[in-house]
Amino acid sequence: MMQGLDPLVLLALALGLDALVGEMGAVFRHVRHPVVLMGQAIAVLDQALNRPGASSRVRRAWGVGVVVLLVGGCWTIGELVHGLSTVVPLGWGIELFLVATLLAQRSLHDHVLAVAKALETGGLPAGRRAVAALVSRDPEALDEGAVARAAIESLAENFGDAVVAPVFWYALLGLPGVLAFKMVSTLDSMIGYRTETYRDFGWAAARLDDLANLIPARLAGILLVGAGWGLRGGSVGRGWRVMGRDHGHHRSPNAGWPEAAMAGVLGVRLSGPRVYPGQPPRQDPWVGEGPFALTPSDIRRALTVFWRACLLQGAALIGLAALT
Repeated sequence: MMQGLDPLVLLALALGLDALVGEMGAVFRHVRHPVVLMGQAIAVLDQALNRPGASSRVRRAWGVGVVVLLVGGCWTIGELVHGLSTVVPLGWGIELFLVATLLAQRSLHDHVLAVAKALETGGLPAGRRAVAALVSRDPEALDEGAVARAAIESLAENFGDAVVAPVFWYALLGLPGVLAFKMVSTLDSMIGYRTETYRDFGWAAARLDDLANLIPARLAGILLVGAGWGLRGGSVGRGWRVMGRDHGHHRSPNAGWPEAAMAGVLGVRLSGPRVYPGQPPRQDPWVGEGPFALTPSDIRRALTVFWRACLLQGAALIGLAALT
């Protein structure tokens, strides 16, 4: 335990700091963000080791090695920084700042809200430009309802892997755990694809990310369902039922939990057919029930659910700290 500060309390404070100041652009204009440094390390090793001429077996072995090296390196850095925070006066502030930078409540909210505002003020072309920062599907193939769905889907999915999961791994394993998790998540976002280039090299990254999000995704779904209590037009019962019924409709073994929970609470349909650049249209099944031609007001309702779920998570941390 750090001098004078319970780790769960520190985690709750980090959530509060992130909610207030978000990405801390003023700081990271002068120094590189930890996730940027992670991405640069991945890019260097990807370019050096992911050689097209190598066999599948060799590329998979190199991919496993990259995961072990980078995740292990982040764990070690976490141990060193945490050790420093326990001996330096008020050193917990170092850890508090670092943990806050690894959370994404405010930045996720701001990016999703930007889509609603773009649709409201600039119409479909502006909405397409705004949602392109959140999803990889072809924005030109999206109508207004699909833009709004994409924003809400991204909000729900990222609540799981960019908010709940870092909190879970810090609560369980401290600073080494959350740094290791963020490296796993960054590896998956950069090389965890089922393309010719990354099918083998990114295999270990994708599988480890699935494992790391197994519990957090389900916790995220539960928090989103709970956040529907008393929401105008929302339903906890429907959220629970849709989450249990439709989570398996999603292509991801984990993202379906928070996405189905959000769809159920709001009483809308998410997911469904989609188009990615250079690929034939995909006929993914729908998640949820109700309208699928969504609007900016639906995005704003989803953001209300999101912030309620964030508050529930923070209250749970404070409650656990009081009991320990």
